Amino acid sequence: MASRRNPDKRMKLSGHLREFRKRLFRSAFAIIAGTVVGWYSFEYVFAQLQKPVLELAKDANVNAQINFGSVVSAFDLRLQISFFIGLFLTSPIWLYQIWAFISPALKKRERKYSVIFALTSTPLFLGGAYLGWWLFPGFVKSLLAFTPQGSANVINASEYVLFTVRVLLVFGIAFVLPVILVLLNAIGTLSAKSILKGWRPAIFIISVIGALATPVSDPMSMFLLMIPLLALYYLSAALAYLNDKRRALRTSNAIEGSDIATVYVSENLD
Repeated sequence: MASRRNPDKRMKLSGHLREFRKRLFRSAFAIIAGTVVGWYSFEYVFAQLQKPVLELAKDANVNAQINFGSVVSAFDLRLQISFFIGLFLTSPIWLYQIWAFISPALKKRERKYSVIFALTSTPLFLGGAYLGWWLFPGFVKSLLAFTPQGSANVINASEYVLFTVRVLLVFGIAFVLPVILVLLNAIGTLSAKSILKGWRPAIFIISVIGALATPVSDPMSMFLLMIPLLALYYLSAALAYLNDKRRALRTSNAIEGSDIATVYVSENLD
């Protein structure tokens, strides 16, 4: 009787709310647990963050130090970094919870493409963030080198951490952009020919991203970001070309099959 009343097996609004609450609770619990781990690993992470500043102050005799401007700023900063570490460590868990909540509403083809996007974009984002982390000490040293002699560069701790997070996010997101091109091609919105035709604006956009993500006067840092982005751009064009070729072959086979069926029917009618 219940299956007759609900043949499409659609969930009621109350069921969606219960499912959303369950996924939200699991995500929050995972993030809180990751934040606890981040709280105890704060000393190591912050030591790595301030390492470029301390090395520059020691080797180049630059008066630079990270400063906490108020009594509670050290606690606030530790809480922020702990939360960011927890969010990063538990990203597979809460991303899966988001996917588990959305996937029942997707069609089979959309679900397949979204899984491929999630599996490829996550390592690319992490790879881009790691490249930003690797280049970060050079950014700090280059920027602090502009400090005039006889002056002190007192760095606000919160602004310093936000600057770090911004650099890592820009690097990570930049590496995910080529995956979006492949996804647009997979759903039939963008062809490989269109991707290759737009190589000039693509190089310009990649140059702008490289300039924004590497706020230093050293052009080598910008090229270190541009080279993998260009490689990923042309790789996405190659994958789109293979997908277009496969789609064209499938279409031609379908047309040939329909023509054969038409001839067969006409011969039988005759």
